[in-house]
Amino acid sequence: MKIESDFLIIGSGIAGLMFALKVAEAGTVSLVTKKNAKESNTNYAQGGIASVFGKPDSFDLHIEDTLASGDGLCNRDVVEMVVKEGPARIRELISLGVNFNRRDTSDPSIPDPENLDLGREGGHTENRIVHAQDMTGKEVERVLLNHVKQHDRITVYENHIAIDLITCSTRMKRGLVITTHEDYCCGAYVFDRTTNRVKTFCSKITLLATGGAGKVYLYTSNPDIATGDGIAMGYRAGATVANLEFVQFHPTCLYHPDAKNFLISEAVRGDGGRLIDADGNSFMEKYDPLKDLACRDVVARAIDTELKKSGNESVFLDISHKGSDFIKTRFPNLYRKALQFGFDMTSEPLPVVPAAHYICGGAATDMAGRTDIGNLYVVGETACTGLHGANRLASNSLLEALVYSHKAAFQAIDDLKTSEFKFPDISTWDESGTIDSDELIMVSHNWDEIRRLMWNYVGIVRSDKRLARAKRRIEIIVNEIHEYYWDFKITSDLLELRNIATVAELIIQCAMHRKESRGLHYNIEYPEKNDTRWQKDTFLRQPFVG
Repeated sequence: MKIESDFLIIGSGIAGLMFALKVAEAGTVSLVTKKNAKESNTNYAQGGIASVFGKPDSFDLHIEDTLASGDGLCNRDVVEMVVKEGPARIRELISLGVNFNRRDTSDPSIPDPENLDLGREGGHTENRIVHAQDMTGKEVERVLLNHVKQHDRITVYENHIAIDLITCSTRMKRGLVITTHEDYCCGAYVFDRTTNRVKTFCSKITLLATGGAGKVYLYTSNPDIATGDGIAMGYRAGATVANLEFVQFHPTCLYHPDAKNFLISEAVRGDGGRLIDADGNSFMEKYDPLKDLACRDVVARAIDTELKKSGNESVFLDISHKGSDFIKTRFPNLYRKALQFGFDMTSEPLPVVPAAHYICGGAATDMAGRTDIGNLYVVGETACTGLHGANRLASNSLLEALVYSHKAAFQAIDDLKTSEFKFPDISTWDESGTIDSDELIMVSHNWDEIRRLMWNYVGIVRSDKRLARAKRRIEIIVNEIHEYYWDFKITSDLLELRNIATVAELIIQCAMHRKESRGLHYNIEYPEKNDTRWQKDTFLRQPFVG
């Protein structure tokens, strides 16, 4: 089955939805999402969107905070562009109907951005976090998705998981992509989870906006969908990827056997929450002058160190001193969720541990979201734009997604108008010679092993020995998956396994290459930063296959 459209968008988070709404004015849009459309990393984002609204804050301060967090690897031009475009993108969300928290005003019905209630998070020197209670992502996702579903030029395909991109030189044998690095993208093969059939999506412009890769790790704040699909597909098609060694571990996920993926927002520390040990002693002053408001990499390593020293299973985050009314008003969702697991954050500290949260690397793009494959754009966490450098500043991710989806949409519309694109003769999916699997244990076993080896060997603290062990094992696993993929009919679980294996291997390669400690990458054998040799990005690209 072939489906043609002007634009193909893979992913339904803030980046994909905003891009869809903008390009739909110029052409037809197919939006593919692997589960239901609202299931995205955006939907789970609690804290908010960093943006400058009035004094004492300024663009210069936000720029400097971002550069400081990025530890020498940010692209300053990108940082300036994203920061300065922030207020316009926030106002656009407000015009679409997003309800951000506001300070008291004489007339709260007037949508005046200058009256936004601005929070503060780690690494920020001023209050600049625009938020909707503690469920910002959910509110943004709700509004954008409603607009998308009402648009007559946008067709949403839920429960469809992309397999691989199609380039102009693709030669088919069950999706085998052979690239010349002079290709242009013309769509993707997509697996329909409801019918177990593969559809061929043909498009003039393709956008990858599949989110992050947290499920590469055993412990993560990410939802189950975050399997690095876009990064893996882009790399397999020949796109350059960059800086995948920089994986951000959020310092504070709730420690409870049933609290899967439950993140305790950075905003809790921003509003006065303190990290304490099992004896009630604060400890962050030993690690950074900013104490509990230090950047995430510092806080995550500090917690990791404290746990290794004490042998305890968690530290604790305490905001009970702020009072019950404040906590219930400022963090209603966190308060309710914590109660479900038996914790009352108005009167007791919450047990917390670090967990994989955000990947600062991805498919390398220019300032319009374009990759080095023609007609292929990448936006959001799937991309490496140069904004985050070696460590993302809190709440800059949704900001980046908004700004880049806007820039990419205008560039893509221009590309559509000026190109003379014609759909090439694309082969349909060929699964001849494959059989239904009778060895599903391979999928579940390798899924578990990848995530454990990444957590143990390529986690918050690394070493050459651990990385070498991870490399040896991942190569064996990747080969096993490759053989299995060609012999058996595909399933969604197999596709996700294949993707986390690809991304895991890329993370390991990047981490082994960088012989220093910088930002989110900490190697105990190279504990210092080395600007002379390593103040540069790490790039990987699949070699030419002919």
